[in-house]
Amino acid sequence: MTGEANSSTHPPLPPTTEDQRYSWLRLLRSRGIGTVTFYRLLAEYGSAQNVLEMLPEVAATTGVKGYKTYSKDALDAEFTSAKAANARLLCFGDADYPAVLANISHPPPALWMIGNPDLLARPAISIVGARNASSLGRRMAYGLARDLGDAGYVVISGLARGIDASAHEGALSAGTIAVQGGGVDIIYPAENARLAAAIVENGLRLSEQPMGLQPQARHFPPRNRIIAGLGLATVVVEAAVKSGSLITARDALDLGRDVMAVPGHPCDGRASGGNLLIRDGATLVRDARDVIDALPPLQVERPRPRVATRDLPPPPPEKRTLRQTAALHQQILDRLAAAPTPEGQLIDDLDSPARKVRTVLTDLELSGEIGRGPGGVIIKKR
Repeated sequence: MTGEANSSTHPPLPPTTEDQRYSWLRLLRSRGIGTVTFYRLLAEYGSAQNVLEMLPEVAATTGVKGYKTYSKDALDAEFTSAKAANARLLCFGDADYPAVLANISHPPPALWMIGNPDLLARPAISIVGARNASSLGRRMAYGLARDLGDAGYVVISGLARGIDASAHEGALSAGTIAVQGGGVDIIYPAENARLAAAIVENGLRLSEQPMGLQPQARHFPPRNRIIAGLGLATVVVEAAVKSGSLITARDALDLGRDVMAVPGHPCDGRASGGNLLIRDGATLVRDARDVIDALPPLQVERPRPRVATRDLPPPPPEKRTLRQTAALHQQILDRLAAAPTPEGQLIDDLDSPARKVRTVLTDLELSGEIGRGPGGVIIKKR
């Protein structure tokens, strides 16, 4: 089962100095700034520092008074925590930012990582599944991960109990990457503390969340998208129909990745999600050979060097009257329903210049009237 990859426009250059990296992360941590808005503002204003200087003014035009960007003290504390944990900041566009993740729609602008970053350059397979996994499911995940590691693949999972933990354990000797829902220095669940330490010794842990952040339910969908984005394919081992593992599988399809599943007994609810995926066209997996045979021969590309355009100033932001802004705000809100709406569809419906619509969408995000879902879809909040 495969899906169509999304395309998007990314900023042309990564931050190349410590001050620029500091500004990137400060912008990313500021209230109302999600990944989609982050990239859009960078493209509009040219640099994170420019955006930080303009944000209070931009927020004021949406009716948000007294908007403050993320404090320098809070960010200094995050960098101090990162140093204590031996964590390194990886920004989109860095030479070792993984090519497979860089090519998805709106990739994470910044990730904290602890361990061996060389694993990001190797081809990877994501393995996900139930937390309350059966002993048979855990053995299956362990064996798959071990054999895929022996074949040259890095195994990606989410450091949760159950299938995730077994997959990491099986791939430890070959290399495994754990994508965490909270801060990269926060081990959740606590029972996986020994495993997390072992991964740092011969693998990699990473997270797009701030250092020290305890994971919450809302952090796991974006974590699942990273798991799907890092893998050439996602293999589901035991998962209920309504589960995070099925969300990861849908993310993989949206990103143009292969989705595979291990079949299970039809009377076991833990197998219902995987069986459903197989019914709908996912590759049936009995062992690692089924995964390997379904993929092209092993190969990985490094990101191509980007052409330097730092001397070319960005076009100035479009000037709008308050009346024009208010009118377009209302037109957008009137067209949004309870269900998420793709941005491209909204732009087509409005028959308005895309640049103008995207600027107003940024206003609405800052004011909290809309939000973003997986893949950048727009969600009406009020």
